[in-house]
Amino acid sequence: MHRPRRRPFLSCVGRLGLAGCLLLFTGLIRAGIADAPGTALEVSLITYGPGETYWERFGHDAIELRDRMSGEAVNFNYGVFDFDESGFLLNFARGRMTYRMDAVPSDEDIAYYRDEGRSVLRQRLALDAAQAAGLRDFLLWNLRPENARYAYDYFTDNCTTRVRDALDRALGGALHRALAARPGGPTYRQQTDRLMRAQPALMLLLDLGLGPYADRPLDAWQASFLPQVLAEQLRAIALPGPSGAPMALVRAETSLAAGRIAAADEPPDLRPPLALAGLALAALLLLARRRWPTGFAVLATLYLLAAGIVGVLLLALWTLTAHRAAWANANILLFSPLALALLATPWRVRRGLAPTGLAQTALTLQLVAALIAVLLHLLPGPGQQNQPWLLFALPCWLALAWLTRRPAAVAAGGIGE
Repeated sequence: MHRPRRRPFLSCVGRLGLAGCLLLFTGLIRAGIADAPGTALEVSLITYGPGETYWERFGHDAIELRDRMSGEAVNFNYGVFDFDESGFLLNFARGRMTYRMDAVPSDEDIAYYRDEGRSVLRQRLALDAAQAAGLRDFLLWNLRPENARYAYDYFTDNCTTRVRDALDRALGGALHRALAARPGGPTYRQQTDRLMRAQPALMLLLDLGLGPYADRPLDAWQASFLPQVLAEQLRAIALPGPSGAPMALVRAETSLAAGRIAAADEPPDLRPPLALAGLALAALLLLARRRWPTGFAVLATLYLLAAGIVGVLLLALWTLTAHRAAWANANILLFSPLALALLATPWRVRRGLAPTGLAQTALTLQLVAALIAVLLHLLPGPGQQNQPWLLFALPCWLALAWLTRRPAAVAAGGIGE
């Protein structure tokens, strides 16, 4: 019996659950894939394009094994998890997600994604008989219930990296040797922003939560954590053939469906919009302080509350979870829990009172932290690419520091409600 499941962002999930494994061994694969000689096996990579909802934006893929004698074809994928599993939400928040492998009849799997309006690409691969048989044996072993589960990681151990690794295993490591020697192009952050561009709010939240790990340079092996990138990488690979001459790994390529959703070609440049947003918020704080002190207090309190909550969440992601991509996030210097110590300050300023000693200390520490964030960004090396958030936060903090340093002097200017 299949249990209902949902798919989180940055995941690629198949359609059947653990029962699919049982069906595979008890009825689905009898005298076809499991018993076919390597000479009869045809191996393909099936790549599914992005979908409409946020958890489908990164695409999905599967290894298709086809027995040319019986006609049986099965898709093996590594993207299934159970939303109703005990403790799923807590484990998801802590970054300790368990996924599992699954197998589905190829025609059924492809029809599902075609009906969802997602593109489907089949790349037939040039594996010899021994490699195809070895891949089949590994996939069937991996499909056993005791072997099917694995600890999921968004970037380094997901449904695509598992497909890539299975192919590399069958090829004796040749795939890794070819890809690890090539530059990988965009970083984890850039790929995330590119694919989530259609959901701006979620894209900004993900970008804010990613630390320096997401900005490290990648080789082509690491960059192939995405289904479509892996498909592109395979097109450019040539391996020694039976005669020793180079032979393209992709023997034939067929588009089985054109998707309704197209991923953006490039990530957005977040610097201009966030810089303008920071300057606009700072200007609004300055204007409200002079024309509408109560409005200033409300607006400043909302900013401080949001900054403090973000700081607490970033700190929790770093210290309490296994979300490696969120560790050591320099944005915690821009949006820190110190902001919560300043919540009463805008209301004291509205009444013409000086900030408390605690608030003055917290504001000083926050400004120093922001300065450290700037200096870290200026250090040589890739570092953390958080310029957009620097450009947003600095004007806001400078405006708040200016408006709260001498409230009595501001009030003396004759500004009232």
